[in-house]
This record gives sequence, C-alpha cells and structure tokens, in this order.
Amino acid sequence: MPGPGDPDSGVPDELSWPTEDDDSGVFEVAPQAPADPPKPPSDPPTVISKVPPKPQADPPTVQVQRPKPVKPAPPARPADPPTMRIQVPRPQPKLPRLSPPLRPVVQPGPAEPRALPERIPAQFEQVPAAEPAQETAELSKPAPPATADTPGDAPKRRKPLLLAGALVLVVALVGGVVFAANQLDWFGGTVASTTQPPAPPAAVSLSVKGVAKDAPTPSASGISAALAGPAAAGVLSPLTGVVIDPATGTTLWQQGDTTPLVPASTIKILAAAAALLSVDHTAQLSTKVVQGDLPGTVVVVGGGDPTLSSQPDDVTTVYPGAATLDDLATQVKANTTGPVTAVQFDLGRYAGEGLAPGWDPADIPGGSITPMVPFMVDGGRQDPMNPNSPRTSTPAVDAATGLAQRLGVATATPGTAPSGTGAKVLGEVKSAPIDRLVENAMQISDNILAEALAREVAAVNGQPASFEGAAKAVKDVLTKNQFDVGGTTVVDASGMSPQNKIPAKLLGQIIEVAAKPDASDPRTAKLRPLLTALPVAGGSGTLASRYQTVASSGKGWVRAKTGTLTGVNSLAGAVVDTDGRLLVFAFMSNSPGSADEVRQALDVLAATLRGCGCP
Repeated sequence: MPGPGDPDSGVPDELSWPTEDDDSGVFEVAPQAPADPPKPPSDPPTVISKVPPKPQADPPTVQVQRPKPVKPAPPARPADPPTMRIQVPRPQPKLPRLSPPLRPVVQPGPAEPRALPERIPAQFEQVPAAEPAQETAELSKPAPPATADTPGDAPKRRKPLLLAGALVLVVALVGGVVFAANQLDWFGGTVASTTQPPAPPAAVSLSVKGVAKDAPTPSASGISAALAGPAAAGVLSPLTGVVIDPATGTTLWQQGDTTPLVPASTIKILAAAAALLSVDHTAQLSTKVVQGDLPGTVVVVGGGDPTLSSQPDDVTTVYPGAATLDDLATQVKANTTGPVTAVQFDLGRYAGEGLAPGWDPADIPGGSITPMVPFMVDGGRQDPMNPNSPRTSTPAVDAATGLAQRLGVATATPGTAPSGTGAKVLGEVKSAPIDRLVENAMQISDNILAEALAREVAAVNGQPASFEGAAKAVKDVLTKNQFDVGGTTVVDASGMSPQNKIPAKLLGQIIEVAAKPDASDPRTAKLRPLLTALPVAGGSGTLASRYQTVASSGKGWVRAKTGTLTGVNSLAGAVVDTDGRLLVFAFMSNSPGSADEVRQALDVLAATLRGCGCP
C-alpha cells in the first residue's frame, strides 16, 4: 500500500449507402372519369398518364414518386433505380418487402481510412452485403376510408386502379432485378467471392531491442556526463545514488551511495529480497478454523494472511488470487455436526505491538496502515477494491465478526485454539504463493502485506514474528547472502517509519543481483521475481501515473520501486538504454521541496539513463 503521497470509433462495422426519404418530387395523378358506364372487369386496365389530373372528388389516388437527381456514386456502382411509392386503398393488405433473389454477396468498395482498434478478423468471416438504397418498392400507408360524399360507383373502379398499381410495381421490381443481375453478374461471368480473403500478417515493429549481453557497455565517464545536469537539480538536494551495470557488476556512477538516508517505501526491496531468499516461493499463508474446547465453539487461527477477502469468490479485490471468508465459512458448515454457537479468534502467531516505532495512528484512517495482526481481511481496508481506502483500527475483530455472521453468530471474541495437534480442523483456506504476494506488495506498495512477508521471514529464521524480530531477520538473511548492510537501520518492512535509514548502495546491490543476465550467481534465480515485480513507468502500479509528460522518454522502459514520505522521495530499479544494455539504479532524496517536483526530478534521472548510450 502506498505511503502518504505514494501513488500507486463509434464507427459502424458495416458500410451503408446514403438514403433519402422525403416526399419532394411526388405528385398526384388521378384516373380519368369514364364518359360511359364502367366497363366490365374483363376490360384492360386504365392507362395512367403523367398529365395533370382534372380536379375530382374521386378517392384513392395514385402517388408516383418522381425520380430524384442521382447523387454522384463511386465509379463501380451505377445509380440506384428510383423508389416507386404507391398508395393502396383498404382493405388491400400490405405486400411483403421484396428483395432480389439471394446470390453471392458483393464486397462493398474500399472504405475511407478511419481510426479503429486493431484486430485480427476471423479468416473466413462472412461480410454482410451492402443493401442498395431504394432498391425495392416501398408500400405507403393505406388511403383513408371513403367518406359519405364518395360517389357510389367508386368501388367499381378499384380493380382497374389496382391493376395499374400492380403494373407500376412490376416495372419497378423488374428494374431492380435487372440492376441486381447486372451488379451481381447473374447472367454469366465469375461469381463474386462470399468470404473475406485471409487477413494480412500483423505488422511487426523491430524498433524494440531486447536486452543483450553483447550490447555496447556504457562508460563511467559517459554516464557521469549524462547525469551531471539532472543530478544537480536543486530540488533534489540532498541526493544520493548509484548506477550499476549488472552484466559486469561495474559501478558506473555514484554519489553519496554509502550515506544512509530515509528510504520510505523502497525499503520494501529489502523485505521482498529476504522473503525470496529464505522462504519457499510456493509457500502459502494459511487461515484455519478448528473445533473449540466447548461444544458449538469454533476458533479461527490467524496464519498471517492479510489478503483474505471479504468478497465473494468471483470478485477480485486489490489482492488477486486471495482466499475468501465465504469459502472458509462453507467448509466450517459442512464439517460441523451441530449448530455453531460461538466464534473465537486466536492471534498468537504474532508478537509485540501492532504499530511500529514511528508509525502515526492518523495513517490508519488515512489508508496507509492498520495494526499488525495475523488475522484480518482485505488488509484492513474498508473498501476492498480501493488500494487507498481508509483502514480499520480493529482488523481482527472486524474479520472475525464477518466470519461469525456467516456462521449464524452475531459477534466473535478473542480466544485460544486447543493446544497440541489434536484439534479438529473444520476449514482451511490459503493465500496466493509467496512470490505472487511479493509482486502484489511491490506493485501497489502495500505496507501491511510487506510487513506480513517480513514476519514470515522471521518465522522461518527463528525470530519472533514482531517488528523487531522481522527487522533482525531481514538483515540477517541479507548478510548471509553477501549483501553489505553496513549503516542500515531497519525499524519496519514497509518504510512507514521515518526511523529507517539505508544507503543507496544496498538497494543497487540487491537489484543488480536480481538483474544479472545469467544464472552464474545462485542468488539470481531466487531474486528474479523481484525484478519482474517492479512497477513499469507509465504503465502499472505506483508508476502508472508518472512518466506521462515529464521524463516521458522513460515510459515503458523504466521499472522501479517508489518511495514517498514527507520530505522523502526515492526511486530504485532498472532501465534498458537505447543500445539494449540493462542498467540498475537507486536514487534517494531527502529534500524538503515539493514532492511532485522531487519525484519528477528523480524520473528525469532514470529517463536520462534510458536515452544514454554513453560510451
């Protein structure tokens, strides 16, 4: 969890042709009134001519749509035939919408270039046909019913009128079919393909160079010349730091690198390294519920897993892969023969105070810390989905009450699990593996998870699982693995205490071993997850919002752990330079200047290394 200030188109898929749907160009033509009595039904239909009609009171009229000017169309597409619009009197039913016979689909012409997300379409994805505008006859609404003053012989003229309308409809349909036949080449020639051709190979950029052992080696003088300006920024003073080539182990730049300064959250590098060096990477933190001494009583045994989730199984919190209270409660219900009447919680795994020396209780509602206990949910957060959520001051009680309520009990109380190994286990859930917990803690700079990892280091190295025991165990493991911890003062594993002091050289040495290009050093294989756990500049974790404008040349290339407290800023990680050489760095500033300005100045230092071939 970050310390105070520690940051962690609408383009249619198918082309469509423009259509017009107004009534301009429509005029009415009424049939001539017969001079003689109406002819029998066998007589031929009345011929309708485009001559202005005489005013008559005869009802239904025929509306013929005058062809509209054809808009310019692509060369490959002839002008569409006009739409005929016909009024049909009641009770004549509407005719169905007619379409040309189904034939192979013609691909529409090439679309104008447009911004769309890249995707690889299915190799044989069917392409919908582009429907020609106004290609089929459109039936208008029925004419209004005849009124009382309609001549009595009007119904007798309907048949000729219908025959005339049908004739016009047939002409329109024949025109549409002929047009479609010409377009689709129904009368000969090669039938158009009905599927898209295979997508072309994806474009591959060769601008990204991989890390290589034979990449040009920067010189100390070149690195010093490149960093001289950025390191002299007044906002960084006092600044200490180191730059190392992990392929050779050569120190290329140093400035006060043995002087201990307050590290803030970059001290998590020490706790993470100690955990990876001394704890099985596949180990998991276990939370159990056992049968109590009294009937109906169950006891939760805290196993040091702060990632245990209060959310349902299908909801991911800030801790991916976390076990859930729901799962634990389900197991308990399945393994108890009678009702659960009491829930207790055993916190005996941890020792000492819940808050480290130098911790400010105000940082609990501030979202940075919660008292260290071996049983809690969501790292003590009130909002499990928000890394910066305020935390609770009673994490164990809250977690135990949540489990109790799932078991039908209102509250939970402190207790002790039965001694010995004979206690019946009613349920057990486990955390993600240690190496994934390390990654989680480094990405979001989670203070409580870092402290839990340090206490596991203490447990496997014979030290009490307290702040003091964890601090001693971390230093002991690093010393055992040939890291120089001289001048180092460790009070906590998270960096929340301003009493911590470490030199930049130690941070650089740990990351150097993790970043070695081969397995010649046996420590590298154990520490490699530390390197991949570092946030990416402008991309993930506490560096996601940085390197966007200032130092943007380092975006995507710098991987580093951040550190921020009042008057403290630090940055330690690795970067690939323009020649493909991996460089390790650690920069620490205890400047009282603006935190944003100091962080930006540190980002410029790392981005300078990215742009430096520096022979």
